[in-house]
Amino acid sequence: MQLNRRSVVAGLAGTALSPFAAVAAENQPETVIIATGSPGGVYYPYGQGLAALLTKDVGVTFAAQATQGTVQNVRLVEQGAARLGMTTMGIALQGWKGTGWANGTQYRSIRALFPMYDTPFQFVAPKRLHLGSLAGFAGKRIGAGPKAGTGGTYLPEMFNALDIPAVLRYGAWQEQFEQTAAGDLDGVAAALGSPEPELKALDAKEPLDFLQFSSEQVALIRSRLPELSPSVIPAGAYPSLQADYHTLGLYNFAITNRDAADDLAYRIVKAVFEHHDEMLAIHPTAKETLAANLDRDTFLPLHPGAARYYREAGIAIPANLVSTN
Repeated sequence: MQLNRRSVVAGLAGTALSPFAAVAAENQPETVIIATGSPGGVYYPYGQGLAALLTKDVGVTFAAQATQGTVQNVRLVEQGAARLGMTTMGIALQGWKGTGWANGTQYRSIRALFPMYDTPFQFVAPKRLHLGSLAGFAGKRIGAGPKAGTGGTYLPEMFNALDIPAVLRYGAWQEQFEQTAAGDLDGVAAALGSPEPELKALDAKEPLDFLQFSSEQVALIRSRLPELSPSVIPAGAYPSLQADYHTLGLYNFAITNRDAADDLAYRIVKAVFEHHDEMLAIHPTAKETLAANLDRDTFLPLHPGAARYYREAGIAIPANLVSTN
């Protein structure tokens, strides 16, 4: 689903101000847009649950908006069309530096709020195809998720590095899981939190092979994409997964614009970490939504309101993550 920036900005501009926004009130609209992802992925249900929790606890209305995913979310937060957004730190790093998808434009208004969860790359194909390894993806129709998402950004580079000419198809995850079950796709290269409920449902309907990198492939990819880090999905996470699945992944963070009011950013972070049980009820990946995982951010400055919460919680903030605006 494409997010119309003009309509969102107009909607935010027309809302009344929150009653508690005594400081920098112009930066605290009554409805706070959270840029999430496509239906069938993790961002969308995570964002819907987060919006409900924050609306109840913060005293401002939050609304989750479906988007194409990480790249679009960084752009929307940078432009002020969404107050919150979800992104992997690899996509955020490219935006910050102006490399890769950013194509020379530096996105320097984004600020980190809180760590969400790890996104492992999961390469799956129906067992009936007997692909055997990642090399079996050559010439096959492989779902890569939304083109502006993490998969759409990283998978072309990964397959190019491995010299595997997979035929990547882009679209909403939910649709791509359905297409795999119907035989319209030969597999999926999913950049999603694990366990992903709809991937789990697909595996129950259409038993899957989970295809892993070799150690040589890991070394090659990380030499070109050093922001990727080792990730493990435990055995049993999916019906067909009988042993630990070793792959590569990227950590997800919630981000905001540097112009967001300090009090709003503080209340958001406080609500997330002080309602961990409610977060777990939103999505199983929220087990990793812990303040201690702040160390997975190595470059993106924290919003000052978020930094206030971490200091109160006794969590050290590296000097390079300190921001005054």
